[in-house]
Amino acid sequence: METLREKYAENTRRTLLDTGLSLFTERNYTTVSAEELVRTAGLTRGALYHHFDGKAGLFEAVFEELERQATEDIRAAVTQVADPRERAYRAADAFLDVCSGHAYRHIVLQQGPIALGWQRWRELDQLHLGGLVLDIVNAALDAGRLRPHPATLVARAFYGALTELSITITEADEPEQTRAQAAELVRDLIGGVVTDGGPPPA
Repeated sequence: METLREKYAENTRRTLLDTGLSLFTERNYTTVSAEELVRTAGLTRGALYHHFDGKAGLFEAVFEELERQATEDIRAAVTQVADPRERAYRAADAFLDVCSGHAYRHIVLQQGPIALGWQRWRELDQLHLGGLVLDIVNAALDAGRLRPHPATLVARAFYGALTELSITITEADEPEQTRAQAAELVRDLIGGVVTDGGPPPA
């Protein structure tokens, strides 16, 4: 049974996460101070440092929460789809939809590399979405529907393409039009490696 202390700690952590999400969505990481975070949350610096070891740790926690939710949303979009080609199409569309959300776009794609550093940003992004892309590629491979390329290379190629396209969409003067063009391009790329093939190879 959850104790009052545990419930208070959970509520404090949630308040900090929600405050971080709000401020980091609307502002650039470098312009948000630890003092502003705790003041807005109605908490103390001690609470921030206890739960997240400071502003950087809170940003990373918010970042990972968005990545987990993105992964869940994409998985939900394809969970009932059996055909590997259609599964890949829908996963790509869902990915581009996720990237069009303001919070994800600003925190994960725009501010993430600045706040976390390129290497850590790439590591966390690969941890969540990179694994999902590899799962979809492996499903096509298992079904005998993938052209003879190593699954890891195919997954990395599509992960890289989707990431770059999503960043391009965020920077575009007409993001909706660029989003539609990106979706068509991704479908063509998928069509180049996923075949109509027969049974899986022995």
